[in-house]
Amino acid sequence: MTDALRHDRALLDALDVVTIPFSGTVWRITQVGRDPLMGSALSGRWSGGDYSVLYTACEKDGALAEIGFRLSLEPIWPSRLQHSLHEIKVECDKVLDLSDLPSLERLGVTTSKYQSLDYSVTARISAAAAFLEYDAMLVPNARFTCKNLVIFNERPNSLELVKSLPVD
Repeated sequence: MTDALRHDRALLDALDVVTIPFSGTVWRITQVGRDPLMGSALSGRWSGGDYSVLYTACEKDGALAEIGFRLSLEPIWPSRLQHSLHEIKVECDKVLDLSDLPSLERLGVTTSKYQSLDYSVTARISAAAAFLEYDAMLVPNARFTCKNLVIFNERPNSLELVKSLPVD
């Protein structure tokens, strides 16, 4: 099966829209020792496991809210884990802007459940966007009132680590 046949044609058509560039600063939290510019191919809200994405937040508090939520899911707070907050300068040419909830609703996302851990629809949207060779996607942050920039690592984006700070 070709890659084009793996994706819903109506979804591909819906995502074939005018793109915007992105140039600015984003924030990301990683465990100490992990390369802050290295993405992940693990399944998540905006990844399906076939490609690598770099999850970032457009505001520092958005990144902190995301890691706070993740750690709150642990049965015992992992006190030995150490994290760093990274400020990253990003330039992407072809960005898919899905940063408002009505845009997601039109693509089949139940926005009233956007904060849930059901990633089936958003991962499908992300896979289609990766297939269409977008550099990144602007999407709502599920834990804070800001946007996230989800960067496709296989695309030729400009990423520069500005600074890293310890997270308490």
